[in-house]
Amino acid sequence: MSRLSPAQLAQWLGDPRRESPLLLDVREEWEFEHVSLPESQHVPLAELPAMVHELDPEQPIVCICHHGVRSLRAVHFLAHHGFAEVHDLAGGIDAWAVQQDPTMARY
Repeated sequence: MSRLSPAQLAQWLGDPRRESPLLLDVREEWEFEHVSLPESQHVPLAELPAMVHELDPEQPIVCICHHGVRSLRAVHFLAHHGFAEVHDLAGGIDAWAVQQDPTMARY
């Protein structure tokens, strides 16, 4: 488990030599509809235990929320359930908007 800065995640997403991570957005539906990263998969944190069997435990996963609290809980949950490579986006989608995409909506 690790915490990735928005810059580190942007670098990873832009590197064609690396396997793309699953961007797992654990925010609520209204938050996800308001703003999200392209290609992200939405699974609210409360629904993660019921959906965990649908995720590939060998695929790298980056968990995303608003500021990084819920995503860190998701990372710990996935690591506890045997997922090999899970990361937390430090500062969440809000930090991404500030540091990587200032045109992105914020709330």
